[in-house]
Amino acid sequence: MKTCHQFNTVRAEYEREIGFMLAHSERHAGRPAAKSSAKQAASAKQRMARALNSHVGRCPECG
Repeated sequence: MKTCHQFNTVRAEYEREIGFMLAHSERHAGRPAAKSSAKQAASAKQRMARALNSHVGRCPECG
């Protein structure tokens, strides 16, 4: 699938954010902060999927 620059930018930002949350979760394993961070990462993955899906539906270059 060919994607535009905006799609790649949005995806990279979400992946970076998810990476930070997962790294925080690993650093604080066994603590409540780790569980919270892992839940936030899962939520961010869902938001990323929704945002990218919405983008593809609107973008003439990606569609």
